[in-house]
Amino acid sequence: MKRTLHTFSLFTALLLAGASQAAAPTAFTVEVTGQGSPVILIPGLASSGAVWQSTVARLCGPQAGRQCHVLTLAGFAGVAPVDGDMLAQAEAQLAGYIAAQKLRQPAIIGHSLGGFLALKMAIDHPEHTGKLVIVDALPALGATQLPSITKEQLQAMSQQMQTAMRAQDAATASASQRRSVAGMATAPADVERIIGWGQRSDKDTVINAMGTLMASDLRQDVARIASPTLVLGTWIAYKDFAPRAAIEQTFRSQYAQLPGARVEMADTARHFIMYDQPDWMFGRIEQFLR
Repeated sequence: MKRTLHTFSLFTALLLAGASQAAAPTAFTVEVTGQGSPVILIPGLASSGAVWQSTVARLCGPQAGRQCHVLTLAGFAGVAPVDGDMLAQAEAQLAGYIAAQKLRQPAIIGHSLGGFLALKMAIDHPEHTGKLVIVDALPALGATQLPSITKEQLQAMSQQMQTAMRAQDAATASASQRRSVAGMATAPADVERIIGWGQRSDKDTVINAMGTLMASDLRQDVARIASPTLVLGTWIAYKDFAPRAAIEQTFRSQYAQLPGARVEMADTARHFIMYDQPDWMFGRIEQFLR
């Protein structure tokens, strides 16, 4: 009888271990810091969770009373890619992670593509989503120049962009990345850090994620978001193309259907606000989370 019970217990333990391994996220890695109210931080396209290092120090330090869960998405910054739609898998697995960890509607802070994923979480999984902080991300990135663009036109534009990106050789892709990132942060060291993450990212994952972002239009879907939402936008990098008032209006228009969304524009920061204007960003996030 004892042998039978021992065998059963061992068998059960193996089953539980297997279930635990199967449930572990594969579409992102997580680094946890601090104790207290949970905050999930999601980086942008081809970025590492390390982009939030100073944010975590400020929000989840020893006396802050918060616990930061910092993600790095699969295929980005050296993390192994996954087969299939990474963003869809990340969304589903993040909902599962929140439930398994019993985080009880954590605040979610997302930068760029991470902001898009945060919006998707609030739309599709409201029971797992607390306050939202969206850092320089729009519900419909592909509609910035033509607000009346149709779903079919967005998909065609996305496909054309993906085809062009896949046709680039390594040297052309590297040069294109460097030109793009050069306008996203001010300090040369920050630019080089961001470029390094991109160089360690999986090309197909980056292209597919960018394609999804460009083809998506959440401008009406955000009406379903119940989470209090703070949107932090930038404009200085685009001043040669449009004045601040026009860019701010783009943000306000795209979030018009999100009840009570609070939109604020940084004065001097480029896309990576956490590097260019950290005190401004931290101050607004801390006030909002309180």
